[in-house]
Amino acid sequence: MSVYSEKLDHIHKNYGLLTEKSGEPGKDFLSMHVSALKDGALSHKEKELMCLCVAISIRCEGCILDHLSNAIDAGATKDEITETVNTSLVMSGGPAYVYGGTALEAMEELFDKKKADDK
Repeated sequence: MSVYSEKLDHIHKNYGLLTEKSGEPGKDFLSMHVSALKDGALSHKEKELMCLCVAISIRCEGCILDHLSNAIDAGATKDEITETVNTSLVMSGGPAYVYGGTALEAMEELFDKKKADDK
């Protein structure tokens, strides 16, 4: 298994642990998360790309991987993800350049994994 896929699996395990141990606050956060990212005036995919842009801007690798994976699952293309990374550069400059590179590297890995899983 590859580096980003392993990190993403670990993040998802931690989500489960946090939700189990934190009780209502964790469950409430998850409920808000699901509700906020549902299709509405903006599609779920567009919202995941927005979250990816923010995740890059605030330099949260776990958030980058989670929202990148969700965006791919929602049908985001490599071009849409690259434009999202470019948008984060406008808002965050140098730090987004570093974390945007991480997002693009992870994108390639996660697209390759998805292609292999779909076979």
